[in-house]
Amino acid sequence: MPQPDSAVPDPFDDTPLEESAAPAPEDGGATITPYRDGPLIVRGDFRLVDQDGAEIDPGRDTVALCRCGRSGIKPFCDGSHKRAGFSAPSAPSRPRPAARILRDARRDDGG
Repeated sequence: MPQPDSAVPDPFDDTPLEESAAPAPEDGGATITPYRDGPLIVRGDFRLVDQDGAEIDPGRDTVALCRCGRSGIKPFCDGSHKRAGFSAPSAPSRPRPAARILRDARRDDGG
């Protein structure tokens, strides 16, 4: 059964997440999807490391990363965002200034 758009995947459920929202890219890279009022879902081929470069074993191919700051198992999501009333959109409300500068520079260079 498909989840409603606002539903956040259960980070402890070992069944594959719905691939219809954002399937992993065919080039072997990763897709990162910010879920509205929830975690970042990472799908595909990725490597997770701490700030010192030590690898963190995600234990699966698709993970939910905390973005509310309340998880007891950081960097992974444990669903605490629901109890905390975390609120964040799925997409930015406006483009990042650095992204616009980079896009304009590429356009000016003909690329």
